[in-house]
Amino acid sequence: MEIPPKSPDGSEKSPQSKELLTSNTASTLCISSRSESVWTSASRSKWDIYHKPVIVVSVGAAVFLFGMVITSLSCIQSKNEKVYKMCGPAFLSLGLMLLVCGLVWIPIIRKKQKQRQKSQFLQSLKSFFFNR
Repeated sequence: MEIPPKSPDGSEKSPQSKELLTSNTASTLCISSRSESVWTSASRSKWDIYHKPVIVVSVGAAVFLFGMVITSLSCIQSKNEKVYKMCGPAFLSLGLMLLVCGLVWIPIIRKKQKQRQKSQFLQSLKSFFFNR
């Protein structure tokens, strides 16, 4: 029978319980959190806020235009016509999907920004009245 080693502080805890006690789960959760904290009041530029939907819209527009070119090539060239007729609509639909997703994403971000501003305003009012 093997006796587990005693911890330096004299308490006999299993290694798993020591790992649980010393783990930084709260800081890990804060770091991995996708939402921003209410307490961070650093102002962000428009590019920081809208860069992801702008990239999605621009990539979608580029893929959509590429699909238009390939689809038009199927009408112009008779060589590899079947390939153009298969790939053209695929790129058209993929580009249109990305374009619409990016265009819908922008108003969602605007709405979240307004809600965040209202929340910060209410937090400041609450702290002003209740912290006296």
